[in-house]
Amino acid sequence: MPPKSSSGKEKDIAEEDEVLQAVILADSFNKRFKPLTVGKPRCLLPICNATLLDWTFESLALAGVQEIFVICRSYADQVKAAIRDSKWSKPSTGIKIVPIVTAKETFSPGDAMRDIYTHQIITSDFVLVTGDLVSNVRIDEVVRLHKERRRTNKDAIMTMVVKEAGAAHRTRSRGVSGVYVLDPNTSECLHYEPVLGYPPASHVTVPREILAEHPEVEIRNDFIDCSIDVCSVEVPSLFQDNFDYGDIRRDFVYGVLTSDLLMKNVYCYVAKDGYAARVADTRSYDAVSKDILSRWTFPLVPDDNHPGGHSYEHLRGNKYIPKDNSVSLSRTCKIGNNTLIGPHTTVSENASIHASVIGQRCTIGPGATLHDAYIFDDTEVGAGCVVEGSIIGSRVKLGKGVRVPRGCLIADGVVIGEGARLRKFERISKKRVAPTKSEDDGSDGDDEEDEDSELEEVEEHQEDAPRVLGNNSNALVWPRGSPEDDEDELDDREHYNNLRLMRIGDDASDLELSDAGSTTSSDTETDSEFSSMHALSRTSSMTSASMSLSTADPSARTSAIHTLSSAAAETEFRSEVAQSLERAFAEGHSVENAAVELKTLRMASNVPLRRVREAVVGAIVDRVPLVVGDAAAQRNEIAKTVRRWGPLIDKIGGVDPVETVEVLQYHCAAAGPRQGLFAQMLVALYQQDLVDEDDIRAWHQSPAAKGEGVKHNAALVEGLKKCWDVGAKLLEQLGEDSEEESEEESEEEEAPKAKAQAKAAAKEESESEEESEDGSDGSEESAPSKPAPTQHSAPAPSTSSKPTKAEPESESEEESESEESDTPPAKPTSQPAQPSVPPKTAPAPAAAPMSAPAPSSAAAAATQSATTSVPVGAPSAPASQAKVAKAESSEESSEGSEEGSEEGESGEEEGGP
Repeated sequence: MPPKSSSGKEKDIAEEDEVLQAVILADSFNKRFKPLTVGKPRCLLPICNATLLDWTFESLALAGVQEIFVICRSYADQVKAAIRDSKWSKPSTGIKIVPIVTAKETFSPGDAMRDIYTHQIITSDFVLVTGDLVSNVRIDEVVRLHKERRRTNKDAIMTMVVKEAGAAHRTRSRGVSGVYVLDPNTSECLHYEPVLGYPPASHVTVPREILAEHPEVEIRNDFIDCSIDVCSVEVPSLFQDNFDYGDIRRDFVYGVLTSDLLMKNVYCYVAKDGYAARVADTRSYDAVSKDILSRWTFPLVPDDNHPGGHSYEHLRGNKYIPKDNSVSLSRTCKIGNNTLIGPHTTVSENASIHASVIGQRCTIGPGATLHDAYIFDDTEVGAGCVVEGSIIGSRVKLGKGVRVPRGCLIADGVVIGEGARLRKFERISKKRVAPTKSEDDGSDGDDEEDEDSELEEVEEHQEDAPRVLGNNSNALVWPRGSPEDDEDELDDREHYNNLRLMRIGDDASDLELSDAGSTTSSDTETDSEFSSMHALSRTSSMTSASMSLSTADPSARTSAIHTLSSAAAETEFRSEVAQSLERAFAEGHSVENAAVELKTLRMASNVPLRRVREAVVGAIVDRVPLVVGDAAAQRNEIAKTVRRWGPLIDKIGGVDPVETVEVLQYHCAAAGPRQGLFAQMLVALYQQDLVDEDDIRAWHQSPAAKGEGVKHNAALVEGLKKCWDVGAKLLEQLGEDSEEESEEESEEEEAPKAKAQAKAAAKEESESEEESEDGSDGSEESAPSKPAPTQHSAPAPSTSSKPTKAEPESESEEESESEESDTPPAKPTSQPAQPSVPPKTAPAPAAAPMSAPAPSSAAAAATQSATTSVPVGAPSAPASQAKVAKAESSEESSEGSEEGSEEGESGEEEGGP
């Protein structure tokens, strides 16, 4: 049974792998191709005589995708008609394509993803691409790796496909790029930060905790974003939960990686083989067209697997001519390398075409010159025309001798009069005409209304149009330069100077741009004071490390604006945190709810964790009411506040007790009247287990605690010094307390040992007394001459410190014996003992009579005196003297045995041992 169940699970997994869904975002959500996209969506613009949408379908079909959802808002009817009329609508292709029309309020990729969530069309992991993709990357391999990773890590929600490319690669965007911080072992994307081409970005901020938690990272700025993402099924729901997510990279990826709440993982797949690029702007349109003609996209090339269904013959020098011989080429025309000519096109005598793409049914007049030109279907180029580095729409008619310099965009249906001289980067569109009845009935009316309002603004500025367009023209000239009125409302990527980096034919040589180099620089001025305060070993420290993306500094104006913007963001964050904490204090929020709100604010403002900790610690200190003249009441107020809100310090995203003490020190040092609260606050944190003695000691030894690095603020330095001295006294007190505790522990440990020794001594003494009693029964005259073992282990209560002769010694023993019989024995004063042992545990010298009959007290006293009268280290007496003393002591002990026993009994009655 178990093998059968396992095979069933493997079968389910295999079936799941067989179904691969893809989502195409057909809308561009920008105006970079205007006016070419007046009246049509960008995804239906042709590139190498096939629409961008067809190239995207071909790329997905090559990866084995079986179900495709096309998400479109603008010109949805045209998109659905294009899908219906394409070869992909045939059942033989094995691909199911479903167009999904989104709501009118869809203005960003994030809105489209939320609409996907609403439709509930995604059932498993899916591929997310844009409708302007050209790729031959094996996306199925990326899907396989993503699903394998998901089996072990359910939080791996996305895998982004990127490709390595040099700074000068033609398909790499100059206006929009990103910096990726990767784990080289797992390819996990630890941090992502978008980078604009203008204003030039000189630094990128990487959270310091990433560098601390990962011993090795790769910071990459050499990737081409292929806009191919393998997503888990929960990605649309994350967009639904976060309405501020608009862009896939700038908002979603960046937000997920910097969120303390989501705890999701994003990975990168660095494609080593294959080709993948977006046609995101007119510059990339030119680059991708050249890559197709140069066969970098193989097998997606014009002579094989052409998405438009055309059949071309590949000639030497990457020239592509239709195989049906429908093209009419003059003998005297010149066709250069990297050129594609569509079916049914006529090229007249002496015409010259180089590195260009000519659409279907076009006419190139005599002597015309086309270089890096892209001509759409049904266009006429008059005799002697010159077109260079420009894109000409369909059904355009260029009169005789028209000059179109680089960077021009001419929309569909435009007529330009003879001899017209366009300026560089001119944008031309057709004048508005009254819509037909069929057009009125279409669902594209909302799009046309938006374009009509835009064309109305264009029509207001046509003073130079007749001179530029020539006679008999039906065109409008679009404004040149930056739209200053709308510049503040635009996305940073759509600002005029940044768009210049993404338009065809513009080298932007007059803009001050950063080079492609990368150097490491120090922290910004704001964080420089704290750079010496935090070691990288404190993994929760969120101070920022900066990496320079350029060896050239930005202009002074740009730097000043950036500084002001950062200061304003910092001030706004502090204000919001203060308001949030004030609400929590006033309304009695739980610590957990307050922490969640603070984490959200930190994620939205992208500030270091230290800033949040500073705000929380400062708010707690400021919340303590000051009690003048009553230290006990002040301690109670501090303890109550710390007990209620102290745990919030460790719940804001990271535990760093050393940093907590440091922040407390700096706040109290600068708080004036609350500087005296530092010691009591520190003690309260210690009692609440928010900091321990090792943390306080580590803080006290740090350079920041001593005020190193603080300049031009004498008052702060003095306050820091006072707090540091208070910390030293607290550590000294903690050290003394620890010593006392260790002594008490040693006493507790030695007490049982002393009791055990006492019991063992008493037992040995009783055994020796029994043996002596047995000996006295046999012979009364032979008294025991050896002392009991207990007498060796416990010295007598009173001894003589001088060595004496035997006879005086015995006399002194009789005197001491009589004194002992009159008074009960007291605690011995000369007995050596450890101070940690309590007195009650020391064995008494005369405890033996309590357990068994003993010899007379006089004999015991004599024996004790004989054994203790000579101090340790004294010279021994001669052998003869020792024998005499031994005999005399034996006689005296036998004569006084009866008297000693009577005295011992009377001593017991009087309270002796």
